[in-house]
Amino acid sequence: MEKRYGVGIDIGSTCAKTIVTDGGGQILHRSLRPTGWSSVDTAEIIRKELGEEGITAENARFVATGYGRISVPFADKCVTEISCHARGAVRLFGSDQLNVIDIGGQDTKLIVISGGAVSEFVMNDKCSAGTGRFLEVMANTLSVRPEELCRMARSGSNTKISSLCTVFAESEVINLIGRGTSRENIAFAVVDSIAQKVKTQAGRVRFHSGPMCLTGGLCDFPFVTERIGAAFGRPVVTSPDARYAGAYGAALFAEAIG
Repeated sequence: MEKRYGVGIDIGSTCAKTIVTDGGGQILHRSLRPTGWSSVDTAEIIRKELGEEGITAENARFVATGYGRISVPFADKCVTEISCHARGAVRLFGSDQLNVIDIGGQDTKLIVISGGAVSEFVMNDKCSAGTGRFLEVMANTLSVRPEELCRMARSGSNTKISSLCTVFAESEVINLIGRGTSRENIAFAVVDSIAQKVKTQAGRVRFHSGPMCLTGGLCDFPFVTERIGAAFGRPVVTSPDARYAGAYGAALFAEAIG
């Protein structure tokens, strides 16, 4: 029987990720775009772009995941983001014993994987502290881009943001600016605050001794990975495709559809 492509579409709160696999788990295509105000419109743009590449319902199966997964009308199946992130991470990191930290635009997911299956998971509450949105707000307050904030943070030290609320944390940053604290030290405090928020959240799950992996948009910032590792006192690894873990897992689920 001819192989079908597997297509995973992860409609997140801020970004939509798409992965296409060759039917044997190898990634052939990846794309990233802002979700925008309409997940339905974003899904239709993705469908048209895939069609231009010759990837259609005739030769592919589609699985949607993420908070906007119900907005992908052409999906053959919808799968929860926890399941997709776990399956994608297992394949990306080549281990069936993993502790996954996924930091998205609006939420943080902690997933414990044992024997290739999810054994525990927890998601943050409704507060955006410790997420990509938190980093964006703080970067805007410092009049820099998020990637520049993370670069500056490496040169900072000895500054803390105590509030776990994004609104109150922004007020703390404004006060630090008013007191003449350097942008490098404030940037350090922002990144360290994200790491400490993750560490606090991890008190609700039982991480095992397996590797700790960072997925989601913040995995593109090496200093974030380093500070999370420092907070836990153990190495945290990531991958160039780690922000696509959910979409990759969805594509692997799509390959399994008959």
